Amino acid sequence: MSFSLDSYLVREEPFYRPARNEISLYEHAYVHRLPLVLKGPTGCGKTRFIEYMAWRLNKPLITIACNEDMTASDLVGRYLLDASGTAWHDGPLTLAVRHGAICYLDEVVEARQDTTVIIHPLTDSRRILPLDKKGEVVHAHPDFQLVVSYNPGYQSRSKDMKASTRQRFAALEFHYPEAAVEAQIVAREAGVCLETAVCLVGVASRSRTLKNQGLDEGISTRMLIYAGMLIASGISPADSCAMTMTHALTDDPQMALALHGFIAAYFDDSVVEQGCCVGVQA
Repeated sequence: MSFSLDSYLVREEPFYRPARNEISLYEHAYVHRLPLVLKGPTGCGKTRFIEYMAWRLNKPLITIACNEDMTASDLVGRYLLDASGTAWHDGPLTLAVRHGAICYLDEVVEARQDTTVIIHPLTDSRRILPLDKKGEVVHAHPDFQLVVSYNPGYQSRSKDMKASTRQRFAALEFHYPEAAVEAQIVAREAGVCLETAVCLVGVASRSRTLKNQGLDEGISTRMLIYAGMLIASGISPADSCAMTMTHALTDDPQMALALHGFIAAYFDDSVVEQGCCVGVQA
């Protein structure tokens, strides 16, 4: 029986602004079906990038959000009871391998290491996935590619990617976009004017200087978009930023006070009074 991955196609173009030459580099990596790791801070656009590339290449994308409770069976499949008895059901990784999709393991180091070792045979010249419980070896479809992501600056050493796994991948490194580009992204995605987006990016830039000095991470592009959405809906910049940034990032009163100071330095009531922030598309 044939199986279609049409439901995994990205039908509409995701909005993505390239920071450097990552699009060209990915396209060359895909030609050779190189396994690829996307490295960068949380909320900097790694997932949006792979969605954009799947759309650009017109390839199905199967995304798996990794977590510490994920087992090998969650990835490759298991036997389940149905109306006809016991039947094997492919997991998301096996579907991608068997039928030719891009498989994206998001935050791969969150998964247990005894689970992620099953991807090793897919990342070398063998390109196979052994299904031990089924007694089958699945040879990867010619269109299959494995992509994983992780945040090397946030993970503890116990959750860092093992060298035996890391060396199997080519890597693309992501950072937060340049300020001007990031402001354009926030304005486009949140529906605020460019002036407001520039202020939001200014707050984020200052917060990122506090990374490892009281904050595990600075304010991400994703957080800026959330704040912009609230501003565009009529919430004050101070309340929007407090809700999506300050309270989301820290419980420490002194650190929260510092973040409030950054917000106050960039926003005042005049921004809202001028009508800049209310539902204006950039």
